[in-house]
Amino acid sequence: MTRATAVRAVLAVAVLLVSVFITLTMSPRLGLDLQGGTRIVLQARDTATVEADRETTDRTLEVLRQRIDSLGVSEPTLTRSGEDRIIVELPDVQDPRQAAEVIGRTAQLTFHAVEGPGTEKPEEKTPDGEPSDGKPSDGKPSDGKTPDPDTVPDPDRLTLPDEQGRLLALGEPRLSGAGVEDAKAAFDAQGGAGWAVSLEFRKGAGQDWKKLTGEAACHPAGDDRRRVAIVLDEKVISSPQVDPSVGCRAGLPSGATQITGSFSADEARDLALLVKGGALPVPVEIVEQRTVGPTLGAAAIDASAQAALIGAAATALFITVVYRLFGALAAVALGAYGVISYAALVALGVTLTLPGLAGFVLAIGMAVDANVLVFERAREECADRPKRSLRSALTTGFQKAWSAVADSNATTLIAAGLLFFLGSGPVKGFGVTLAIGVAASMFSALVIARALTEIAANSRFVGDYRNVNGIARPGAVRTWLARKDPKLFRNPARWLVVSAALVAVAVAGIVVRGVDLGVEFTGGRLVEYSTSRPVDVETARDSIAAAGFGDAEVTTAGDGDLSVRTGKLDNDGEHALRTALAEEGGETTKVRDELIGPSLGDELRRNALIALGVAVAVQLAYLAVRFRWTFAVASVVAMAHDVILVVGAFAWLGRPVDGIFLAALLTVIGYSVNDSVVVFDRVRELWGANRRTPLDTIARRAVLQTVPRTVNTGMGALFILVALAVLGGASLADFALALLIGIVVGTWSSVFTAVPGALALERSAKAPPPAPGKGKGTPRGKARATRRDPLDNGARV
Repeated sequence: MTRATAVRAVLAVAVLLVSVFITLTMSPRLGLDLQGGTRIVLQARDTATVEADRETTDRTLEVLRQRIDSLGVSEPTLTRSGEDRIIVELPDVQDPRQAAEVIGRTAQLTFHAVEGPGTEKPEEKTPDGEPSDGKPSDGKPSDGKTPDPDTVPDPDRLTLPDEQGRLLALGEPRLSGAGVEDAKAAFDAQGGAGWAVSLEFRKGAGQDWKKLTGEAACHPAGDDRRRVAIVLDEKVISSPQVDPSVGCRAGLPSGATQITGSFSADEARDLALLVKGGALPVPVEIVEQRTVGPTLGAAAIDASAQAALIGAAATALFITVVYRLFGALAAVALGAYGVISYAALVALGVTLTLPGLAGFVLAIGMAVDANVLVFERAREECADRPKRSLRSALTTGFQKAWSAVADSNATTLIAAGLLFFLGSGPVKGFGVTLAIGVAASMFSALVIARALTEIAANSRFVGDYRNVNGIARPGAVRTWLARKDPKLFRNPARWLVVSAALVAVAVAGIVVRGVDLGVEFTGGRLVEYSTSRPVDVETARDSIAAAGFGDAEVTTAGDGDLSVRTGKLDNDGEHALRTALAEEGGETTKVRDELIGPSLGDELRRNALIALGVAVAVQLAYLAVRFRWTFAVASVVAMAHDVILVVGAFAWLGRPVDGIFLAALLTVIGYSVNDSVVVFDRVRELWGANRRTPLDTIARRAVLQTVPRTVNTGMGALFILVALAVLGGASLADFALALLIGIVVGTWSSVFTAVPGALALERSAKAPPPAPGKGKGTPRGKARATRRDPLDNGARV
């Protein structure tokens, strides 16, 4: 064993021990879509006097935190997103009506002097001269009395109805809720006021309260101007008269007061909760609300675990069959990858979402890519020099595969970064798990698998019996291709015609069938229900229409569940809709609930297009730096080809396009570029070594040499995706389907779109062939030095 192998082995054991310890002692942090609960996104809005910037949003967040703590929700999470958004996560909350009401209300409590009876505003009249409520507009107050001309209030003043519906003209706010130190709900049995809310003012606010009540006391008893209006969110909740015992300018001597009204116990407690929480610095609007039932998250975890086990077992069996002993050692490294990546997710505190869980499972199938690249290069070395040692061939395979491994993983990391920075909600979790998966797969392939295979290669038994090690003989696919030697690019234009025809079919689907944008991109509400009795779609549609929701779209979802999609629907409307379904289906449980505001829907749709555009631009820039511009453009054209085919397939199938689909699409982009990178990396290597050979011959050789890698890597991912599609349920089926289509078309386009496109572009390009060894770490114009066999001491006779 060499020193380098020993270092790799020790490092692998140390990382594995730490990973196992973390796995056994720490629990993952599950997102709400896996553990169940409600997620609310609030948008802070500007007012006439306050701008909704980072500072005011942070203050608003702290006020909301106090309110939510008072709700008694277990382990709530509040975070600011961007400059003016707040994300609220409430685990185990299945009915968000109370939480949304308490969170969303601005609770802007103000105290006003009453300037007199209010009058209807002229702009409220109808075209025929009557006011909009049908009452005569004669300029008189709502009680019909003729006001004293000296007491007629300014018509521009705030006018609100009191508790009995009479209009009052109010002065400017004299105090705000920020001056309230405490608020308590109590039943006033002695005074007969029923449930009331007692307010304790802060020191400075207590003096303002005393001044306000002292001014009101200067008016005679029974006069409206002797009243003080307490306004919550532009609604008068109480307008008491100042007690006759209070003298003019004296004011209430106490710094305390009570809000009285026709409150029930619950209303009084809710009001105290809002006031105690404080007035929000700026109003907030609910732009997104998602609720996931606990059964859906548990089912997704179980399904993903089964898919991971079955897919990983199938992948391990496949690479063992193809690469024999070395394949089995790669399967061991694959298991180590699973432990390391899971431990990294837990140790970093990453919130594991449903797309993230799918990404973790998918990465298991893609983690064998680096091993396959190395083993195929080692097979080529053994075929070129049959007498060389197994250890030497393996070492050369790692060296020559490094460029393709680095470039392919870099393109995947670019896709993961775009998912994190441009995605929303759970899609960000997919980007994080994908990035961690790439790093863990690199470690497992270049450290763990290399240490295991190098130790095995030092064994005489493994070296002598070529059928055992799995790389000393060419594989079945490589042997068949070498025997047939198909002339793939004798007429490359025909492949471009086939690709253009496929794109035309996809575009026809987009135009004819249209793209079914999910509620995430259109705005609206999507609710999935489970009923105790079977209910067919027509019956459910009739029941919902009878309840006043005639525009709702009703479809089946999952195992007999019902999916209802509507436009604007508040929480009370959702409760009424669920009640209507319960009349036909018995006990009705909400499985999933997504509410997206129209402004957020427009923003998400716009961000999705931006994400795709940025993905194309970034991949093009990276490939242009690493390769020739012709190769970069051809790769990006193939990538666009893949995107259009996947979207077109979903259009023809009538499947929804939502945020999870966007995550799958960006992953397809990374996978497509990954395949193209491997092919063009080989083209660059062969062309640099054979600069006088025609490029179409070079391209054919490169494709035939890399096809085994493409097939074997694709099979590993396909095993996982088929397992996810079959076992993942409705929540993951579309994600797996998009990736299945993407991998198939990506494999096709990397050979039959990217390569013919590059050949066509090179005909008009003026750049010379690449220098020998370019991209492999060899200086331009210098031949690569022949590396000595590690077991060769250099002696010659």
